[in-house]
Amino acid sequence: MSVSTIKLLENFAGYCAERNKVISENIANIGTQDYQRKDVVFKDVLAENMNAQMKATDERHFISPGIQSGNSPDYKIVTDHNNNDASGVNNVDIDKEMADLAENYLNFKFASTKISDYYKTIQSVINGVTV
Repeated sequence: MSVSTIKLLENFAGYCAERNKVISENIANIGTQDYQRKDVVFKDVLAENMNAQMKATDERHFISPGIQSGNSPDYKIVTDHNNNDASGVNNVDIDKEMADLAENYLNFKFASTKISDYYKTIQSVINGVTV
């Protein structure tokens, strides 16, 4: 697994953590009058990175030009201005929020497992243990 893939997985795990906070906030405010549900957008960035054209700097190396680095998150929080009164008080639909929470949990578990496996492999190489 390449370093750019690990960076993408780390960004994805950060997105999942932030999305968990936003979904929890939506659920906590299900009875708050005129509250507007929020969501976290990351998929556009993921699609841009995954569809980025690969360029070779050496026949043995590939660099993905779309991977961002630094501390700026690759996601943003957006407000859903849909006027659907799903809860009778605001536009938070508890069934959708719970389904999103379950999906988000699986995504975070996937990303964290892959990252953990990567670092365990590196550790075993450093220690001279065959995998």
